[in-house]
Amino acid sequence: MYNAFWDHLRKQLSSTPPDFSCALELLKNIKENRLRNEIEEALDMDLLKQEAEHGALNVYHLSNYILNLMSLLCAPVRDEVVQKLKSITDSVQLLRSIFHVLGLMKMDMVNYTIQSLRPYLQEHSVQYERAKFQELLDKQPNLLNSTTKWLTKAAIDLTTPFPSSDSPSSSSSIEYSSSDQEPNKPEPPSLTMVLYQGYLNLLLWDHGKEEFPETLLMDRIRLQEMESKLHHLTILASVLLVAKSFSGSVLFSSSEFVDKLKYITKALTEEFNSRPEETMQNVSEQVSQEIHKGLKNMGLTALSNENTASLIVQLQNIAKKGNCIRSIIEQRIHLFLKCCLVRGMQESLLDFPGGLLFIDGELAELGWKFITLMHHNQQVFSPYYTEILNNVILPAQAQETEVASN
Repeated sequence: MYNAFWDHLRKQLSSTPPDFSCALELLKNIKENRLRNEIEEALDMDLLKQEAEHGALNVYHLSNYILNLMSLLCAPVRDEVVQKLKSITDSVQLLRSIFHVLGLMKMDMVNYTIQSLRPYLQEHSVQYERAKFQELLDKQPNLLNSTTKWLTKAAIDLTTPFPSSDSPSSSSSIEYSSSDQEPNKPEPPSLTMVLYQGYLNLLLWDHGKEEFPETLLMDRIRLQEMESKLHHLTILASVLLVAKSFSGSVLFSSSEFVDKLKYITKALTEEFNSRPEETMQNVSEQVSQEIHKGLKNMGLTALSNENTASLIVQLQNIAKKGNCIRSIIEQRIHLFLKCCLVRGMQESLLDFPGGLLFIDGELAELGWKFITLMHHNQQVFSPYYTEILNNVILPAQAQETEVASN
């Protein structure tokens, strides 16, 4: 084995282009061993104790050695802090600062280690969760019944045309639309798109009537929290959109005014689910007052009595489930989340759907949590989802082909 290693190193260095991975690992070991020997020699505690007893301990030299060593080992972000330590003349303060920075360096190393190990930990977590679920499935063959119903519904949602082009499922065209497909005969959705539609349906789940998918039971509470957050953001964005339509872009160009209006609306709509009508009545009164004050402070024309009354009515109508503004905002939030699943979070953040810019920060935070949770779930249960979807979609496609041929 010893000779094989050096033969492998020779082969790597002789290749075109050269492979330096093993050589770099060797240099790393040499550096670590050299540093360890140097530190043991410079900080020989027995020797330092003897020097201290004879009054020959050179504190200045020792401190400089430690600071130089810290400069060598610290992350680049700590370079400036370590350099500042060299200007401290008070011994106690210097030692105190050294230990403080060493604590920061220790955390840097911990964070780096965690970051390096994260892919392996995630892989182990995926394998562990899948193995545990398989054990349950072996004991309960019908364990995936609710999951099958959930994915079947998602497939139906994607293949059923919606009257509104703003509907969330219409965004499935992101992946599988085709310019030469026949009218009213869209291509069947891909298995991945059906799964993504299923994930989005979880944010509209009727927890009192529908059985939750078995593969997502562990995440149910977090998904309910996200559903509640999405609902709250829908109401917030609807209020801001209505308010802007009456007060104009000049007032809403003030970030201070928008932030204040968001803060007030968030506070007033916390109890929306239990008292929607009463909540929106309070919101309409407070928002109309804030708009009136904002227009006055900026020297703009105040709203007429007729416009004020119309503003209040439109804000109060947000309490109704069928309110068109609320429905459009909800659909656009779902479209944004679907884009995050399909295109990735970074690209989706560059292209917010209209009406959502005032909640971009809150929506991005929700998006990150949702996408992270769903991608992990996809990694764990993808074999089961693929098998179910092949049984759901492919037989349906075969049946359609057979009918068409007859």
